Amino acid sequence: MRKKNILVIDDDKIILDSLCEFLSLEGFRTSGAGTVKDALARLEEESYCLVLTDVNLPDGDGLELLGIIKRNYPQTVVVVITGYGTIDSAVKAIKSGAYDYLTKPIIDDELRLAVERAITQQSLISENESLRFQLQRKHRLENIISHNYKMAKIFDLVEAVADSKTTILMAGPSGTGKSMLARAIHHNSSRRDQPFVEVSCGALPETLLESELFGHVRGSFTGAVNNKEGKFLAADGGTIFLDEIANASPALQAKLLRVLEDRQFEPVGSNKTRTVDTRIILASNRDLREEVRQGRFREDLYYRVNVVMIELPPLFERVGDVRLLAEHFLRMYSAQHKRDKLGITDEAMEYLERYPWPGNVRELENVIERAALLSKSKFIGPEDLPDPIKAEQARQATEYKTMSLKEALAGPEKDIIRQALQANHWNRQATARALDINRTTLFKKMKHYGLYDEAERLGLT
Repeated sequence: MRKKNILVIDDDKIILDSLCEFLSLEGFRTSGAGTVKDALARLEEESYCLVLTDVNLPDGDGLELLGIIKRNYPQTVVVVITGYGTIDSAVKAIKSGAYDYLTKPIIDDELRLAVERAITQQSLISENESLRFQLQRKHRLENIISHNYKMAKIFDLVEAVADSKTTILMAGPSGTGKSMLARAIHHNSSRRDQPFVEVSCGALPETLLESELFGHVRGSFTGAVNNKEGKFLAADGGTIFLDEIANASPALQAKLLRVLEDRQFEPVGSNKTRTVDTRIILASNRDLREEVRQGRFREDLYYRVNVVMIELPPLFERVGDVRLLAEHFLRMYSAQHKRDKLGITDEAMEYLERYPWPGNVRELENVIERAALLSKSKFIGPEDLPDPIKAEQARQATEYKTMSLKEALAGPEKDIIRQALQANHWNRQATARALDINRTTLFKKMKHYGLYDEAERLGLT
């Protein structure tokens, strides 16, 4: 608490000097001002953790000054000083955002206690602001690591739609980073200071999911002993992320359709309509088009949620990102678990790049965290990797031994051509130059390996 800056504002010079002297003896750095004008000038020149201000000042109202401080210096805490006859003003000041008030004549012990409590409050405000800044920095779009051209297109799309109310549907296998991308969308929007609420629709029983999302009133079903506000209300003004939306029941789908169209709903067991201003992001690891064809997902809901579609590719289609991600996770978990790790050996990296990663980025992250914790060397080697990864490497090595040279080279050649195409944004002329082959040869190899069909599906031909 010591060496904190405090600004004291009072038009009575005797009181002003007395307060400044007392607080200086308590170990604080103090400045004094006798008018609103002087106070504003000092606030512009220096940062203060606490302001003690009288209500009645010769050139203005202390409550108006309080409003200016709350707007322009939100990390500064204000304590109001008032005379005996103006307690109503003190109560008004508290409602306007003052932390506390003192009445004249000011008693030393009361002043000491009020200042200590106010500075503790200011420290909490500063800490919360720091945590909020760290959270926003953590979820910035540039923290999603990738050199893959598909991910680059996704980043461009996210930047275009992040600060809108447009509903976003994300598709892709589990572990590809849908939750992380949803948070990045939220933190890149003007809603970043409002709540982000995540709901895994597959983790809750069907009977509880509707109550979890929309809330319920007391007595609406067995076990509903109190009123409960749902996740949509919790996310009012912010963003709600509904993961595994394919698990929603037909009744819940109908209710979701109304929320998407009107932003209105009724809690379970209630006739009262609630209205929310909530950005909705949905995700599914199942193909919703197939779910519609099978009659398990409403067609009208599918077209309503499929305004902007983001399809996250599995990690095996982003082989070039494996090294980037593995090195990033190793740095992160080495610091987190206080392990002195210098890197990953080339042999271990080859194991990682050849593995198909059914669990995608989440699985890779878990593998690297495990290796950082258990490895006894400064470098992560093949011996530090889980058995399934080593078994896959052994299986591939056995397969190559039973192949002809042409067959064995086909897989690596296809990977090299795909990576070159991705690096050159699927421009065949630039890719042919990079590979030092002519365009006709490149075209034939693309047809042979199915890469031309892949480019057609992506709209890149």
